[in-house]
Amino acid sequence: MSDEAHAAAERQATFREVFSQSEYRAVYLASALSWFGDYISKAAVTVLVYDQTQSVAMSAAAFAISYLPWLLGGPVLATIAERSPYRAVMVSADLFRMVLVALLALIEMPAPLLLVVIFLCTLANPPSQAARSALLPLILAGDRLVVGLSVNLTTGQAAQVAGYLTGAAIAAVNPRLALAIDAGTYAISAVLIRLGVRARPPAMTAAHRSHLLRETADGFRIVFGTPVLRSIAVLVFAAMLFAIVPEGLAAAWAATLGDSEAQRGFSQGVIMAASPTGFIIGGLVTARLLRPDVRRALIRPFAVIAPLSLVPALFSPSAMGIAVMAAICGFAVAGMMPAANGLFVQALPHGFRARAFGVMQSGTQIMQGAAVLATGVLAEHNPIPRVVGLWSLAGVVLILLASTQWPSADRFNATAVAAARTQPGATPPPAPLDQPARRNGAHQGDARDVVEQVRLPGKIER
Repeated sequence: MSDEAHAAAERQATFREVFSQSEYRAVYLASALSWFGDYISKAAVTVLVYDQTQSVAMSAAAFAISYLPWLLGGPVLATIAERSPYRAVMVSADLFRMVLVALLALIEMPAPLLLVVIFLCTLANPPSQAARSALLPLILAGDRLVVGLSVNLTTGQAAQVAGYLTGAAIAAVNPRLALAIDAGTYAISAVLIRLGVRARPPAMTAAHRSHLLRETADGFRIVFGTPVLRSIAVLVFAAMLFAIVPEGLAAAWAATLGDSEAQRGFSQGVIMAASPTGFIIGGLVTARLLRPDVRRALIRPFAVIAPLSLVPALFSPSAMGIAVMAAICGFAVAGMMPAANGLFVQALPHGFRARAFGVMQSGTQIMQGAAVLATGVLAEHNPIPRVVGLWSLAGVVLILLASTQWPSADRFNATAVAAARTQPGATPPPAPLDQPARRNGAHQGDARDVVEQVRLPGKIER
């Protein structure tokens, strides 16, 4: 890398620079609309199902079913995004979801059929999100990518809060109107992507395809077989085990903080809103005020702060005290995630980004679900403050241990340089002296070839 290119990569990007990219603006607006519509729809569907069945369990199932595709086959579905042009995947997914959500809005269905349609709709989420994740590094370079990721994550949190509030308000009057709005957001999103993103060939050509399951397994191999990627994945997964706990236990925790329904409702709302609020503030502050090298240096400290901020739960704080802890935790996660994601993307060879995203997204969903389930079971027999405090204390120890495996800057830079050579139009890395040269485009083939390209000989530096 030349001195000028290195300086450009290290220079702190601004929001103006990120939004000056027309393709990013299209992707950002399409994503924001889809997220907002999704949360409106979630609020409306739970109302529809509850009105039909008068069952809290069925209503909860309608809310939770959107996570199933990631848990059951997220990496496999994300692999599909590698086989087709990213723009086509995103547009097709939007149109598919638009049709199904429109059916829910127009046709009255029994609750079991409604849940089936919702599940079918959510099957489009993994390939769509994987395609968007793989597309962004092709649009934004250097620190612009990190800032763009931060803006996306922050907007997603804001869309969650606004979508839930809007959806709940509309659903109280007409749930089907909320679903119609969601269908409309998908239609607009499809148009924005189709007109605002240029066509690119698939990251994986037909000549490099194998079996879908093997290609999916290659995604796991590239993530966990490359030391730099593995270190980032382990740190992110560990952080997700703890950041979700206040939100996941908010209803039960609030029930211990007040005698009246109004008090419990207020406490639950404050606790659930605190983490997204902290995340939004943290994302904006770290992206705008901190230099790229400072953000990277703070990845591990922020990862430790996330569970550490929840340890004071041991002292049975009030609802506002819990909210402050949750907000600090959200701030820390927002400070860690964009920088970690940026490092992860830079170390990924082209042709594996969508699959690697599927692995990471599925992992974070599993970690969050496992954390809420485990702490919920423990709280059945122990006070919630003690459970959250000790769980978070264990998290501090776990993340400190995971941090010891963090690669050196030289190790990361070497991996990123090797991955950069797999970009379209880049000069492929030279073949090892004891092996014949691979044909151009081998990075789209077996993961073992790519792992060998991004690894350096000798002992791994820590």
